[in-house]
Amino acid sequence: MTPPSDVFEKHHADYRARLANLDFQRIAPLLGLVPQGDGYALPFLDRRYVISPGGIRDGHGQAPSNATVVVLANYLIRCPSHAHQDTRWAAFKDFKRETHFTNVNYFASDTEQKIVATFSGQLAALARAARRMGGVPGDSDLSYDLVMQFQALPRIALLLLFNDGDEDFPAYATVLFQRQAEYYLDPESLAMTSALLVSRLAKQAETEGI
Repeated sequence: MTPPSDVFEKHHADYRARLANLDFQRIAPLLGLVPQGDGYALPFLDRRYVISPGGIRDGHGQAPSNATVVVLANYLIRCPSHAHQDTRWAAFKDFKRETHFTNVNYFASDTEQKIVATFSGQLAALARAARRMGGVPGDSDLSYDLVMQFQALPRIALLLLFNDGDEDFPAYATVLFQRQAEYYLDPESLAMTSALLVSRLAKQAETEGI
């Protein structure tokens, strides 16, 4: 059996080869890339990355996590031929064009269930962590204890919905995506994006000693 590290390195090598062939001047305005030195800056959640034909690096010049590489590389590689503008909110399962059972299960376990497991009974902690990660209050017409919007990528926003549990109902959480997201990322990468959001929220809360 091939070690996971070898599999990831093979995928990274494939991404680097594909990035080297991209026309960055063409895709930059379509994806919201900002020129920086010999490459382009790309914000992702609460961090900033440098993109170039040579690969993807974080603000310290280091290679980011495997999940981050997958999301950012696919965002670049899948760049559409023209900009899409549909900011209506959609549930993950609504992306039926490519979504399949495995991705739905992954979204449920690493996004929805992890939020509940981490922040049930910790509404104030979730709100603080969300604000520190750049979250802003979302649609006030939605009946949830917490509604926070995050700019995951320049063309993709996420909406976190959370209801804390009580004696009658268990805690519930989910993440919505702008409908235009399906033109910029495949469903697996969208699920990874929401999972990374939740993971960083959990780490932020842990840093604050919650």
